[in-house]
Amino acid sequence: MVLAAVFAWLAVVVTLTAFMFEPFLLTLALLFGVVAYFMWYQASGRLAQRVYRAVENQARHDEGRTERGGFGAGPRETRGERARRGGFSGRRRRRNTRQQRERTRGGVVNQSTVTPTQAYDILDIEPGVEEPAIKRAYREKVKDVHPDTETGSEEAFKQVNEAYERLTN
Repeated sequence: MVLAAVFAWLAVVVTLTAFMFEPFLLTLALLFGVVAYFMWYQASGRLAQRVYRAVENQARHDEGRTERGGFGAGPRETRGERARRGGFSGRRRRRNTRQQRERTRGGVVNQSTVTPTQAYDILDIEPGVEEPAIKRAYREKVKDVHPDTETGSEEAFKQVNEAYERLTN
């Protein structure tokens, strides 16, 4: 309320100054007046009352509905309303599993051609090591064989990836 009073006082002083000296200052006085009004409106609690009244009216209007959103979300649409609008049909999307990522365009799951023994040889590690060691070896090997490097090749890169996937499945 104090800030609203200060801005109101500034609006009055600038208005009087504008009438005496410079009419252009009326725009500044108008801005001070608007700021003072909105600060008073919020500080007096009238803004909160208006918002609560609007929320209560909306709740009364939506009383017949069974599905509602949370605070600020507004009422949710029913599946029928969503379908009429052409939105989400209500079917749940499948999670992106590793098997789904491995599917080829023909719908067949890729089968690895690398045996576990070959995979250990490709990554240059001993059989039976823990997964963190496999991950470290994979990262080091990928740096060497990546197609963007001078010594790398696409085929070797594919083999390293296939070996890593074989050992981590």
